[in-house]
Amino acid sequence: MSTATQDIKIDVHHLTRVEGHGNIVVDVRKGKIEKCEWQVPEAPRFFEAMVRGRHYSEVARITSRICGICSVGHTLASLKATEAALGIHISEQTFKLRELLKHAENFDSHVLHVYFLAAPDLLGAPSVFPLVATHGEVVARALRLKRLGHEWGSLIGGRTTHPTRPVPGGFAALPTVKELQELKAKLEQAVPELEATLKTALALAPKFPAFDRPTEYIALSSDKGYALYDGEIQSCLPDGKKQRYAVADYKKVTNEYMTKLSTAKYCKNKLDSYAAGALARFNNNYDQLHPEAKKVAQALGMKPVCGNPYLNTAAQVVEIVHSYHDSLRLVNELLKAGIKDEKPAQPTKYATGAGGVEVPRGILFHEYSYDQDGMCTAGNCIIPTNQNHANIQRDFDKLVPELLAQNKSESEITLALEMLVRAYDPCISCSTHFLDVTFI
Repeated sequence: MSTATQDIKIDVHHLTRVEGHGNIVVDVRKGKIEKCEWQVPEAPRFFEAMVRGRHYSEVARITSRICGICSVGHTLASLKATEAALGIHISEQTFKLRELLKHAENFDSHVLHVYFLAAPDLLGAPSVFPLVATHGEVVARALRLKRLGHEWGSLIGGRTTHPTRPVPGGFAALPTVKELQELKAKLEQAVPELEATLKTALALAPKFPAFDRPTEYIALSSDKGYALYDGEIQSCLPDGKKQRYAVADYKKVTNEYMTKLSTAKYCKNKLDSYAAGALARFNNNYDQLHPEAKKVAQALGMKPVCGNPYLNTAAQVVEIVHSYHDSLRLVNELLKAGIKDEKPAQPTKYATGAGGVEVPRGILFHEYSYDQDGMCTAGNCIIPTNQNHANIQRDFDKLVPELLAQNKSESEITLALEMLVRAYDPCISCSTHFLDVTFI
């Protein structure tokens, strides 16, 4: 029977291989779509309330707990917001070390998503565990790369999950020259692993679903390089037109609003939704990619503006290569300059400030206000997945009719929708944040 005229009922409760709780619900009666929803039922979390009444030295320690995967990014976004509010200016050495730490997080997380969360779908496996028997060396390679990312982040941050070394104004402890030399050696030894990763990605590339939905892409952007740690907000429309905004104006870009489908707020800017993440960065900042990363993009057949959300995973492969090569540059520059024993810079004022960084899942914003005693009086965090929820729903709205027209079966439609959500690499529980509630 043609799916264009039959009944279909999809109820994926608690989608697997994503962080947090999200549901996919599709109800088709006699070929007519009666319900097509991406639902987020997670309870809101109250980190913005937790930081109130806390000293500025404590805030990043608290907000890093928003996410165990992106805790480096939350730490850095929090520090940048605090430093903007307190008039703290960091040194060039601190800036480079933070860039190096940010690369470590993106590298580590992208390896996790590409190999363990996305690849099983492309290989027809329910999870990574069956692949141990059929693709053992690939799984072993993924674990080796994960270990590299972990050791890399731990060296700079003190630990990769909830880093301890980055503090307002600088670092509480610094890597030694010997440690950086050892990191450089480990990175250089990983070249065969990266080459094998590209071969795996090229072999799997034909399995990415063909789907296109032009949308707006939001990411940090900078004329100085591929913006992960620092830059301005940039919007890229489907026609390639771009516009920049100051990070301090992030609320004018995100425009959060409530929806009955989600305990996380939706966002929109110029269109009715936008995407954040590796593909958004790729579309906004392709020209700033390392030449080796551009070669990977070309090999994968990717060029901006790419409107296939499934290829966010491919964009992560491109960024793995970029982070690797840019980190070698940073390590060499730090070694050439020598590690200076610097004390963290101190506040020069107490006001309100915002900070933005790119975490694996997209652009992240933190904002805080401080009183004259350095105590936090207000906070706000807007998470990348929070910004992607509306775009996922709009993808569903276009994808389901197309799949029905192609006479896809219920199981095929279910898998396509699951793969689409997983392509965004969502951090769902992190996206459900503080709500202002008025009791009547």
